[in-house]
Amino acid sequence: MRRMLTIMRKEIIHIRRDTRTLMLVIIMPVMMLALLGYAVTADIENIPLAVADLSKSSTSQNFIDRYWISGFFEITHDVKNEKEILELIDAGIVKTGVLIPEDFGRKIDTGGSSPVQFYIDGSNPTVAQAAQLAAETIGQAASQEIFIEQLGKRMGGVNFTLPIDARIRFLYNPNMKRMDFWIPGLVAIILQIQSLLLTAFAIVREREQGTLEQLIVTPIKPWELMLGKILPFVAVALVNVALTVAVGMFWFGVPVAGSIPLLFGLSLIFLLGSLGLGVLISNISTNQMQAMYIASFIMIPAFILSGLLVPRDNMPWLAYYSGYLLPVTYFLEIVRGIITKGVGITYLWPWVWPMAVFSLVVFFLSVVLFQKRID
Repeated sequence: MRRMLTIMRKEIIHIRRDTRTLMLVIIMPVMMLALLGYAVTADIENIPLAVADLSKSSTSQNFIDRYWISGFFEITHDVKNEKEILELIDAGIVKTGVLIPEDFGRKIDTGGSSPVQFYIDGSNPTVAQAAQLAAETIGQAASQEIFIEQLGKRMGGVNFTLPIDARIRFLYNPNMKRMDFWIPGLVAIILQIQSLLLTAFAIVREREQGTLEQLIVTPIKPWELMLGKILPFVAVALVNVALTVAVGMFWFGVPVAGSIPLLFGLSLIFLLGSLGLGVLISNISTNQMQAMYIASFIMIPAFILSGLLVPRDNMPWLAYYSGYLLPVTYFLEIVRGIITKGVGITYLWPWVWPMAVFSLVVFFLSVVLFQKRID
């Protein structure tokens, strides 16, 4: 223990001397979370909408009101015809448009039906799909209410309702806020990236600076050296856990539904594995550039294979099972389970024990691969 503490003091001295790097290490996760959070979590709403209401009736006005009340659309232009709608879409001023025919009110009020033309700018598929879904949902809801009202008039004022009242209940995220989904995932990914970079240069730096020889002639054991290299960075990484969670809560308004002590405890297991993976990379690298390339080879797949961007269930089998080789895959489920769902260790255990085994295996490999001699 005394030898390991000596290595830890040595690493802490390195960290304290390089204050600019230390500040960058602490500030960078907060900046990454803020930038990526706004980049990927923005809900699609207030889509600019141009309206050409040729009917000018109360019925058509009630129909139009549904669009801006929904929050998905913002009526920015009131135009006179289809040509003006197309011109606004061509110029990129609006993304959507709706054309209500002149006889819309008369046909609806007399029990008939009337077509309504909806225009969508398809140059941005994400916005286009959201606009399509919202427009179809609003149109179907309006059509159902009008149909029931018309049927009641035909049957002498009898009050009719639809035979099936389908009610949907969203668990854990009732408001369907994308921020509540993305922020926990970004916390996991940012911690994975930083923990790799913190220790990926630990051994290879000693080798390049010529200080590895001093470690070799000491009586320190490989496992003591590995722990001495990792533990100081665990403290720094835990500070980043607190900062990123705080930013998610107070900046983005994403509450932690579960136990914060449990989150920190499981984060510790994850960080030990991720930092150990960085030391393993440092062990097999001959220079810092090589270590950077190997770390990048792990960080880039982490965005995709972990399930942050694409659901893992939809991946081909090779990509799906490759995700289990990354500790962030398990930690992503744990973070979302604690922050979003508020579940405890009983439900998280299927993800906790593989992550703990991964951490032990990585640390063991780091010890085995470290050779107390100069190559």
